[in-house]
Amino acid sequence: MSTNKVRSTKLTFKGDKPKKKRKREVGEIGSSRKSRRKDDNEDPETWVLPENANEIRGPTFLMHPSDPYPISINFNSTTNRIVIHFFDKEKLEDDTEPPSLLDRTPTDVSQVWVTTRVAGSSTVNLRTGTGEGKFLSCDAHGIVSVDRDARGPQEEWTPVVLPDGMVAFMNVYEKYLSIDEIAGGAMQLRGDSDEVGFRERFWVKIQSKYKKEAHEEEKKKEGAAEKPKINEESSNRLYQTWGAGRLVISTDDKKEVCFLIVLDGYPD
Repeated sequence: MSTNKVRSTKLTFKGDKPKKKRKREVGEIGSSRKSRRKDDNEDPETWVLPENANEIRGPTFLMHPSDPYPISINFNSTTNRIVIHFFDKEKLEDDTEPPSLLDRTPTDVSQVWVTTRVAGSSTVNLRTGTGEGKFLSCDAHGIVSVDRDARGPQEEWTPVVLPDGMVAFMNVYEKYLSIDEIAGGAMQLRGDSDEVGFRERFWVKIQSKYKKEAHEEEKKKEGAAEKPKINEESSNRLYQTWGAGRLVISTDDKKEVCFLIVLDGYPD
């Protein structure tokens, strides 16, 4: 058995210093694998931001970056009314720095809405997560309420994910949901804005498992849309074989195909 080493075919020049191969540490390999599995290992109930409108589904947390206090859109099951809840309005006892708006998650069931949609529809319905499950609706005058037991056109909202990740909600009248300040400094929801500005932009959080569910649905749609691949050779063998089992496929000259048809005729 020959003991000669295999000569490298890489070009080398006189004076070049040989480069030492860097060995990958076990930790580096593990970290790359962990990064690929990050989404799979994520807690399915982790609150995350949607990347597109189709991902907005399931338990939903609605917030607005109002000044001086950001707010969340809550529901009071006792009065069956929408409640605008101010974050950090009451100073924290230990004077700790409050979490940023994007780091916040629901701390009470009244802060959670349930987003549902009809399959294939671009519109969604926002239902309360407490009480009897009332739907968020808006009439032709822009009055927003949450007292409907059934859903209809006025309970339909089209979420629009903006470039910065915030979301605007358009109703059936092509008007946008907004935060409006009324007398005495109180805040309320309105649904009669013509354009998307600061008051019409909301931060929306959903649970990770529903975002993953949306991705899986998209993959299935893409797979169904792909045309089945045809094995040209086997198809030609079955339908277009002439004389001694000879095959003529697309890489051959079309004139030759015509010539063989004239000579041998069509197969029985």
